[in-house]
Amino acid sequence: MEIDKVIEFTKTPLMGIALWIYLAALGAILVGFIGKKIAAIIFRRLIKLTEKTKMPFDDMFLIALSKPVEWAVVLGGLFLAIVILPIPKEPVNIEKFVRAALSATTIVLVVWFGARLVEGLTGWWEEKAAQTESKLDDQLVPIVRRSLKVFLYLIGAVMILQNMGYSVGSLLAGLGIGGVALAMASKDTVANLFGSIIIFLDKPFQIGDWIETGSTEGTVEEVGLRTTRVRTFANSLITIPNATFTTNTVNNWSLMKKRRIKMTLGVTYSTPPKKLDDLVLAIRKIIDEDENLHSDFYLVNFDNFGPSSLDIFVYCFTKSTVWGEFLQAKQEFMLKLMTCVNEMGLDFAYPTQTIHVENMPGAPKALTGQRPR
Repeated sequence: MEIDKVIEFTKTPLMGIALWIYLAALGAILVGFIGKKIAAIIFRRLIKLTEKTKMPFDDMFLIALSKPVEWAVVLGGLFLAIVILPIPKEPVNIEKFVRAALSATTIVLVVWFGARLVEGLTGWWEEKAAQTESKLDDQLVPIVRRSLKVFLYLIGAVMILQNMGYSVGSLLAGLGIGGVALAMASKDTVANLFGSIIIFLDKPFQIGDWIETGSTEGTVEEVGLRTTRVRTFANSLITIPNATFTTNTVNNWSLMKKRRIKMTLGVTYSTPPKKLDDLVLAIRKIIDEDENLHSDFYLVNFDNFGPSSLDIFVYCFTKSTVWGEFLQAKQEFMLKLMTCVNEMGLDFAYPTQTIHVENMPGAPKALTGQRPR
């Protein structure tokens, strides 16, 4: 009897709809949220199993899929509740609106899954890029990540608009009319985009390199899709359009394998030929024994009779290409040259001028005349 009363009570109409229909719709929604919890538990266990495998992609796929599926179960419960409820179609077709909203939500969930999958894949790529010597791929990862996400969002937006009854074809055609004008206005942007692609493919430099292009010289701090930022030695930040690198020469100083020392050492003309030859040999020995200099190739020769000196040409290379280390190695080398010249009893020449007078002119008559007493 009690059961019959309950059954009769559930048949009680509420706004023209039996109470049991409301209860069934509520039950469908509760089932959706309970199913979300169950789906979360299942995915956690599956992810733990896939973590034991060597392939990282199954983990990424399940992690990306977990949250969208959980909320898809909730969405399924809501859809079932809407099917159960007799939603009126007059005077406003609420059912059509709700179904369109559910479809749009489904598209959002699919796009969300794609964005999470992109995040996982690019995260794995980012870890691999960190293990390489090049830093350009580290810069490329966030660019690809953002580009793929924006592409997914655009596709999702177009599908939602089409699902809501808008003519996407007409919209795209309208965009195509202004496409030519837009392309003309954005030709520099397209050129910069191709410039960035060339930078990533040819790798003329990477982040942290010391480069020189045109009148700009400094260290590369960031490479983007449109511009490259270079920190100058005056600590200013210069933004260079990437299209510049497709037409201008780029001198990458960081790729030097050795740095050059080139100088002329001048000694006085009073230096005997034998002493000059000994000095040349002594300088060569200094280069051979200096750990900071390359000894595989260098040039040290008596080169020129200068205006005020006998010139010895010195041409060699330091092992370090770092600016500070190069200056220190050059300083030590020059100090050794000074010590060598002093120990050999020679003198460095400095600009001098000697005047030779062949005939002394006669004394002026004013001086040869009778002097006053």
